[in-house]
Amino acid sequence: MLDNLWKKKTTMMVGIDIGSHAVKAVLLSQGNEGYILEDYAIEPMVRGSIVDREIQDIEAVGSVIAKIRQNISMKAKEAATAVSGQTVITKIIYMDVALSEEELASQIEIEADSLIPYSLDEVSLDFETLDVNESDPSKVNVLLSAARTESVEARVAALEAGDFHTKVIDVESYAVSRSHELCMSQLPDDAVDKTVAIVDIGATMTLFSVTKAGKHIYSRDQMFGGEQYTRSIVSYYNKSFEEAEAAKISNDLPPNYTFEVLAPFHTVLMQQIRRAIQMFLTSSGASKIDYLLVSGGTASIEGVEKLLADELGVHTVIANPFNDMTLLKSINEEELAKVAPQLTVATGLALRSFTPWHI
Repeated sequence: MLDNLWKKKTTMMVGIDIGSHAVKAVLLSQGNEGYILEDYAIEPMVRGSIVDREIQDIEAVGSVIAKIRQNISMKAKEAATAVSGQTVITKIIYMDVALSEEELASQIEIEADSLIPYSLDEVSLDFETLDVNESDPSKVNVLLSAARTESVEARVAALEAGDFHTKVIDVESYAVSRSHELCMSQLPDDAVDKTVAIVDIGATMTLFSVTKAGKHIYSRDQMFGGEQYTRSIVSYYNKSFEEAEAAKISNDLPPNYTFEVLAPFHTVLMQQIRRAIQMFLTSSGASKIDYLLVSGGTASIEGVEKLLADELGVHTVIANPFNDMTLLKSINEEELAKVAPQLTVATGLALRSFTPWHI
């Protein structure tokens, strides 16, 4: 059990999103009028250090995190990070409402043995009691989460190498979902009672989460991201991967790139998101999603917001978790706006400083 990692609120923590292309960090505090962005930092990842969301080179990742340590406020040394991918499992299970926390923990380990396709010796478990089951009041809904212990330990080791102390290991899709509350002011007033999908499109993975009336109800990971767009630029224009990444950000590409590279990527991106939405509708019985928030580095690619709004017929907004947040004077607002969508996971992790959630 991760009793020493998955804990309730402790102290102000840096949210650190360890991605395959970059490490992103956010530090928040809380004032009388809401959250305050104290600091943020982004450092490029050494290529090949993370493959399929798994750390392959702890030393290299630790060196990148050490740069984050130097560039972000030194007032916080404790950190929250997250796991994701195929080795992470989350399930809602139903337990006797009369069980104590200790009894629940023991019973869940028994239940987990039949639910998780790995030996319990290889996984780290945690659970969160949610609410009483509507269909059967004698049962309580419990969120069970499990991750391969080696994935958890690799992140802890990388953070320690970067001079951070790990307080929380979260699940990326829940971090994305948690940060959605900060983006609600970007949507119409009725969004607080509606079904809102959040799609976070990173370099190699897309996280799809859904909330209804502010409550997380669904999540799914897909191995797809903006790296596919970068590789198309490499292929078409004979650039190195690093040159293609820079060209993608600066839009320094030939005039015909719209047809050769951008349009095909738009098509694939649309297919991925449409499939994710359909899987949610099929599994939940819902008839539609009302609003769509798009985050992650790929959200900044030209035309994504309009493409999704037009093709899906859904009110779509590029997420900015700092939209209503107070910023320290040292933070450049224009520079922050350019990178805000890719800081969504890190922001959701930083919010763990102020919430009693286990997960």
